[in-house]
Amino acid sequence: MLRLNGIDHTARPTWRLRETVHFYRDILGVPLVHAISARGWGTANHPDFLHFFFDSGQGSSIAFFYYIGSEEPSSLREHQGTRPAPDDHVFDATHVSWLVDSREALQQLRQRLEAHGIEASPDTRHETIESIYFRDPNGYFLEVTIRVRPLTEADATDAARTIEAAMQLEAERDGNPDAFGSIDQVWRRKAALHHAAAGARA
Repeated sequence: MLRLNGIDHTARPTWRLRETVHFYRDILGVPLVHAISARGWGTANHPDFLHFFFDSGQGSSIAFFYYIGSEEPSSLREHQGTRPAPDDHVFDATHVSWLVDSREALQQLRQRLEAHGIEASPDTRHETIESIYFRDPNGYFLEVTIRVRPLTEADATDAARTIEAAMQLEAERDGNPDAFGSIDQVWRRKAALHHAAAGARA
């Protein structure tokens, strides 16, 4: 079994070098710790680039690629300056979430962002974490969160049944397009799996 030891870094492209450095280093206060400068690699049309890293704690980094002389895609520009809400659920599903120690730290970050004219979402509670969301100058969705409670064995058991139910429905959808179209179907199948497991133990 592969045993992972946390995240080394996440990476995204940027076409806004100064704004990105100012946002992460100067506004958020995340130290710039490393930069790689390189000629294009791989295909002939790969541009020269900078690959630079900010320390995001516990040995991890958030990194960016700045592709020299290339043009920013219009699909990325569409998200810049938009509200901190997942209006484009496909684009915003790819996001970074950082952990802080306390609700006070979360609220201090909110105040810091707002002092720089950056909109933050209302506090959002999802089961075991509470978060705020905001966007960086590239339009990327960012989350900062606190843990409300630790994960337990009951959470792992629930996750296993939830995902097993969804995988079964996904397989059945190949023969029946209506087999997997809502979360209600997942909940019903998960309940059936729960009852089957309880019956097996009886």
